[in-house]
Amino acid sequence: MRGVGSALAEKLLRLGVTQVQDLLFVLPLRYEDRTQVCQIGSLLPGMRSVVEGEIQLTEVTYRRRRQLLCRISDGSGFLTLRFFYFSAAQQNGLARGARIRCFGEIRRGPLGLEIVHPEYRRVLQEQAPLEETLTPIYPLTEGVPQGRLRALIAEALRELDTSAVRDWIPSHMIESLGLPPLKDALSYMHRPPREAEVTELAAGRHPAQRRLAFEELLAYHLTLTLQKRMAKTDPAAALEDSAGLEARFIAGLPFNLTNAQARTLQDVDTDLRQSLPMVRLLQGDVGCGKTVVAAAAAARAAGSGRQAALMAPTELLAEQHWRNFRDWFQPLGLPVALLSGSQPARTRRSAFEAIASGEIRIVVGTHALFQEGVDFKHLALVIVDEQHRFGVQQRLRLQEKGQKDGLFPHQLIMTATPIPRTLAMTAHADLDISVIDELPPGRTPVKTVVVPEQRRDEVVMRIVEACRAGRQAYWVCPLIEESEESRSQAAEETAAVLAEALPLVRVGLVHGRMPSAKKDEAMLAFKAGKIQLLVATTVIEVGVDVPNATLMVIENAERMGLAQLHQLRGRVGRGTEASSCLLLYRGPLSQLARERLKVIRETNDGFEIARRDLELRGPGELLGTLQTGLAQLRVADLMRDADLLPCVQKTAELLLSSYADNIAALTARWIGSGERYGRVG
Repeated sequence: MRGVGSALAEKLLRLGVTQVQDLLFVLPLRYEDRTQVCQIGSLLPGMRSVVEGEIQLTEVTYRRRRQLLCRISDGSGFLTLRFFYFSAAQQNGLARGARIRCFGEIRRGPLGLEIVHPEYRRVLQEQAPLEETLTPIYPLTEGVPQGRLRALIAEALRELDTSAVRDWIPSHMIESLGLPPLKDALSYMHRPPREAEVTELAAGRHPAQRRLAFEELLAYHLTLTLQKRMAKTDPAAALEDSAGLEARFIAGLPFNLTNAQARTLQDVDTDLRQSLPMVRLLQGDVGCGKTVVAAAAAARAAGSGRQAALMAPTELLAEQHWRNFRDWFQPLGLPVALLSGSQPARTRRSAFEAIASGEIRIVVGTHALFQEGVDFKHLALVIVDEQHRFGVQQRLRLQEKGQKDGLFPHQLIMTATPIPRTLAMTAHADLDISVIDELPPGRTPVKTVVVPEQRRDEVVMRIVEACRAGRQAYWVCPLIEESEESRSQAAEETAAVLAEALPLVRVGLVHGRMPSAKKDEAMLAFKAGKIQLLVATTVIEVGVDVPNATLMVIENAERMGLAQLHQLRGRVGRGTEASSCLLLYRGPLSQLARERLKVIRETNDGFEIARRDLELRGPGELLGTLQTGLAQLRVADLMRDADLLPCVQKTAELLLSSYADNIAALTARWIGSGERYGRVG
């Protein structure tokens, strides 16, 4: 392109631009309306407007710092333009009597309304033409200002007019959705007409955006599907369990597997018997018994003379899994190693040696599992708990530790964040999916009550009653310390207030900024019953299992997403005693917050909650960070565009069967090099 040298090309590379076509897919973040001039007398603070007027006065002042002030008028009022950075030429160009048109945000200043550093140009005649389209605001990178990027994209759009960009999706598929062709969609996105519905564009619901979202979701889905196919061509060890450890493990359990657990374990066992690597996602609601299925799979790996590793996101959860595995496998004579960052160096070294020699066949740990120095003799099964909490590169590194003698490890990925089926089929198109949709018998559903802040004293009395009865309770606060931006009470302050108000109750504190050792110490004390009331942040959301805890209070519940509320509530009701979750809220409630609290009160079913979360399109944690490692979605939104997914899957099947030559170009356009991580679940 004319005017693009090596230095500019290097800067554009940071925006993912390597060829002219790529510029067309650098899409606007938002739009500004510069198609009409506003009267200065009608301006209000906060507006972003085009104004035009004659310069009445230009002067350099030294109030605290050197600045150029320019006063303009259009007959309806006066406006000050303020510049902190300016040249002599700029100052001379803003001489009294000149007519200028400028754009910027209107603010209240010491001299009345003003714009700081407006975009402006001199106007030589009274009726100079205005912009004919809305002005796009693009994502920027250092060294490429907005104006330069707009000029480059305008040049690329001229190539679009010569049909330089191919549409890789069969036209009849696009027409059946009522969406425009690619060329029209791109042209509209970069140059929306002045009558365009800005609110529709801001919401991402315009047909042009939907057309591009459809193509991006299709590229994403195809990439994951092809990665799944590729993974299925890799060799893996077939785990036959000649020692019969899996059957002995299940027979030794003090309970029977639920039908859903048995069905899921059958899926897993069928995969593990193959000489192709399993890549399976195990979805299940809080407390459904996913860990038992994972332990049975680990027993099969050990019974086949190989090793299994379970990776958990926190030391607390890793230690909990390790204790469960240790107790379950002790009768089978199977030692289980724990690896975490806070262990003494000598303990870690001893574990490293036992893992490298194959003496230890089952290892549980945090990300310490993939650090240097950890070498497995025969790692055949990688289990990842709460997979969305790990970066995809971390999972890739653990998987690579199992690649020996040309064999790849099997992968079992667990999540307690239920995802509606249609969504899961696109978000996890590279995985086989099993669902445990049944809770073990004896679990008492948690009763959920929504309580206004004014009844806080009654809630505190409920804590006293529970502790008197020998039970334990959680009190969850969303923030750690006071913040000017929020009225939420901090965990530290809440713990101090509750300890003072409840002198007979042993109060503990856990939050994310505490050292790991302190955090684990508090959690273990709570689990052992030494602490009766645990004040915590959402750090306790995942995996903590204290059957004696029967009461949970969640403060500022109106600020949390549905999925997070459900995860937190899952920390109680883990024993046979009746349990309650009290949602404390501060009014007035928004419509969305009211709907969320209604849903969480009415149902304990995680999949129903996920479905309703999708309907409400709230900012909950429903999907976690699904796109970690793949290119971040630029136009599409998995929640907002969920209705496109069935057609995305249908179109993907059509391309794979009849238009395979189109796929590489389509995925390169949207995903680029991100696809190399797709092999990891």
